Amino acid sequence: MNRYKIFLLSLLAAVIALLLFVPIYDYKVSFIFYILFWITMASSFNIIYGLTGYLPFGFVAFYGIGGYTTAFLVTKLHISPLLAIVCSALMGALLAVAFFPTLRLKGIYFAIVNFSCALALKTIISNLPEEIGGGSAGFSLTSVYNPVASFYSMLALAIIAVAAAYLVTKSKLGIALRSIKQDQFGAEVLGVHTTRMKLYAWIICAIFPAMAGAIDTWYTAIIDPETGFNVMMTAKAILYGMFGGFGTVIGPLLGTVVLYNIDDFVWAYFPTFDVFLLGLVLVLLVMFLPAGIVGAIHRRFPKSRSFLR
Repeated sequence: MNRYKIFLLSLLAAVIALLLFVPIYDYKVSFIFYILFWITMASSFNIIYGLTGYLPFGFVAFYGIGGYTTAFLVTKLHISPLLAIVCSALMGALLAVAFFPTLRLKGIYFAIVNFSCALALKTIISNLPEEIGGGSAGFSLTSVYNPVASFYSMLALAIIAVAAAYLVTKSKLGIALRSIKQDQFGAEVLGVHTTRMKLYAWIICAIFPAMAGAIDTWYTAIIDPETGFNVMMTAKAILYGMFGGFGTVIGPLLGTVVLYNIDDFVWAYFPTFDVFLLGLVLVLLVMFLPAGIVGAIHRRFPKSRSFLR
């Protein structure tokens, strides 16, 4: 292990150690919670888009199903939030299997159909009987509200999500996914079982936002159809990951930390310009930094590829 990797691992360990004290000293708990939340969302989105090349505009469906699963289990069946979070991961995986046939499509066709599936799921949940789906008002989880426990849960999930992204990129699965992104038919000729590989990536991609949605619902103690299926969840996951650089492990993490701070500043002082900023950043990224911050560093300093991945 070279000195750069040792330095990065030491820095990561130090950051995690500091984060453990955030709830204890009550220092920007909500702000840091949502940085961890978006790191999880962007890192999981990176697996299906950054490695495989599929752009799921309906990504928010996994977040929504996770939040609603936890809300229902906690309020109606009185299951502990931690167990409900695990169940939300299973529901996310099941939803991924249900949506998997859409991956037969490619490009904008997949994106539109996937987005339509998310809208259909929102409509179904909104029209369920109130005792099952909560109705238009959704669910309230004030009885189990615990910001400290939910913060540590999100911290653990963010660490696992980044670690999973790293392991996927280093594994045979990661190699197979990159080959599918470059040339699916060529990958099949070389013996890659593309359908199975895409299914694995799709399920992994679904589990983390489902759990993030579950923990976020626990943290805020409320969920309704509008917040549970807000398209901005997908948009920000794309933007944060793109800003840092999709296809790399550190890209979504770096992009989230930098851009979320900017987004938070704009929202605090210029709330009416928040959506405008997101659109502007997206345009500038496409024009000047299509590979994100990490991609730009790689082009300027090719040797950085050995440790900045």
